[in-house]
Amino acid sequence: MDNTKFFIYLAVMAGVTYLVRMIPLVAIKEKIKNKFVLSFLHYIPYTVLSAMTVPGVFYATGNMLSACIGFVIAVIAALFNRSLVQVAALSCLGVLATELV
Repeated sequence: MDNTKFFIYLAVMAGVTYLVRMIPLVAIKEKIKNKFVLSFLHYIPYTVLSAMTVPGVFYATGNMLSACIGFVIAVIAALFNRSLVQVAALSCLGVLATELV
């Protein structure tokens, strides 16, 4: 790829990123009071993070079975209110044990 195309792509990406962040600030002048909209905006980061992370979990290893076992272990550990480090370590150990067997 030559430099001209690279800088055109870079400018378009920077412009889109700026517009996506700037339009809500310009369009919405007053504080949002609608409870539905506020609750919707509250859960958006968790939804986006889940939508991006969960599919990657199942393709992180070459074996779908070990990925599923690691995911199940992570969910169970999280349900028992384990810390993030403990959840990650337990799921990694589960994947390792499955891969070794």
